[in-house]
Amino acid sequence: MAKKYKMKTHSGAKARFYVTGSGKFLRRKIGINNFRRKKRGETLRDISGKLPVSKPDARRLKKLMPYA
Repeated sequence: MAKKYKMKTHSGAKARFYVTGSGKFLRRKIGINNFRRKKRGETLRDISGKLPVSKPDARRLKKLMPYA
């Protein structure tokens, strides 16, 4: 019987991106980690949301996360 190979999930992509139930990839907004004290509350609440990944990046992510 031939060996069946499994692809490895890219651990960096796994840590940075979320997969929805429909298979879309979401990412965090930038600017949340540094200098939080200087930022307005409105800005911090806006930054805390998630954004969908662009189509070319989603195609690349499907290769990095084959079982997502």
